[in-house]
Amino acid sequence: MQDFKGVSRRTFVRTAAGALAAGVGASAGLTWFPAASHARMKNLRGAADRINIGVIGTGGQGTWHVQNLLSKAERENVAVTMVCDVYKRRLENARKLIKGDEKSAVMEYERILDNKDVHAVLISTPDHWHVKMAIEAMEAGKDVYVEKPLSHTIEQAIACRNAVRKSGRVLAVGPQRTSEQRWWSAGEAIRAGRIGPVVWSQGSYCRNSREGQFNWRIDPDAGPSATAGEGYVDWDRWLGHQHGLAEKIPWNADHFFRFRKYYAYNGGVATDLMYHWLTPLLLSIHGPDGAYPRRVMSGGGQYIEKDGRDIADTMLLTADYDTHSVFLTSVMVNDVGVPEMIRGQQGQLEPTGDGWSVKEQGTWAREFRKANGIEIKEVEAQGRKRLEPPAGQATSSIKAPGNKDGRDHVENWIDALRGKAKVNCNVELGCAAMVAIKMGVESYRQSKVFTWDAKNEKIVG
Repeated sequence: MQDFKGVSRRTFVRTAAGALAAGVGASAGLTWFPAASHARMKNLRGAADRINIGVIGTGGQGTWHVQNLLSKAERENVAVTMVCDVYKRRLENARKLIKGDEKSAVMEYERILDNKDVHAVLISTPDHWHVKMAIEAMEAGKDVYVEKPLSHTIEQAIACRNAVRKSGRVLAVGPQRTSEQRWWSAGEAIRAGRIGPVVWSQGSYCRNSREGQFNWRIDPDAGPSATAGEGYVDWDRWLGHQHGLAEKIPWNADHFFRFRKYYAYNGGVATDLMYHWLTPLLLSIHGPDGAYPRRVMSGGGQYIEKDGRDIADTMLLTADYDTHSVFLTSVMVNDVGVPEMIRGQQGQLEPTGDGWSVKEQGTWAREFRKANGIEIKEVEAQGRKRLEPPAGQATSSIKAPGNKDGRDHVENWIDALRGKAKVNCNVELGCAAMVAIKMGVESYRQSKVFTWDAKNEKIVG
């Protein structure tokens, strides 16, 4: 399926669609942005100037974002001035939260983008809409916060990355762990050589439930045929079939209310949950821009939750990079996972309540202790010298509580809007993680191993 085909906004159809059809390589270049498109926002980044935000998508996560922004409104000098959703009930609830009038709550996101008094948008829709909205928002001269994952496809992710490079807009991606100080401190420790060269890392996001994962409540009166009350859903707009975002199908309440069960709109546990772990791991090991994988393979299955969904309830993903491997697990039918850990040749980083424990590998005890400032002591026993404590038992620690700079993920975005910081999960990291995650999704679905063609920026399998 080609992304964004058919109807689009302004000159987007003449440039983005062609770039996507050509594969959107790093050198493709996106040229539909006016040179002065972000000049207006530069004048709004002073601490004394209020930033008006429009929230697109007011389901569970979007409503949380509205409430979170409202709680910060006075302290951060921001306001949620417009909200958008294709479901009238959710839209009306969000309108009441922001105490807005009828013009502040719209079912067409384009009305937010066309409002010159809205400076930035927060996108919390199903995944298949993320990039189209983000690119059009940047085209309209607005900065963006887009929920994780960055996109639904690799082509979309690269198009969004290239659009940010071209436009110079601020765009933050939503995995909140990347704002935890411990991951930034882990990166500092790695680059200081405290565990030697990284060889592999791991993380997991596992759950269990009686009702089945993602089986959220369905409102019985909702649908495109609802004519009274708040049950109306603009189903065609939600699908986005006119833009090539999803296939046109009859109204399906399970698809609408429980979209994470279906690959047509997202990547299941990989994009919803594994993305939370891969982004901070890449941040720590490779730095703020992450890195692209060399090879990705996935296993697992739909072992328990066979209720019509097509996503796996158990997924195991391995991503090989040029210098190390990452192992991620996400299981929806057993909540015991593996702890996050970063392993090096000389030691490993293991999580503690307020940072990391740095533990040595016995074979490299001397090098580890020197790198971690641990005094090298020797004792003589039975005519032989040995290290004290014995090799393999020395530890160090990294204290890294709370968030980076004391600011949570949304506050970091607000700081970036004012030019006071860089976003903790930028589009480069978001795109790099998306490539590996999507390769994992397709590896599972197609029972193949995929490699990444870095020159042409496409998967090969």
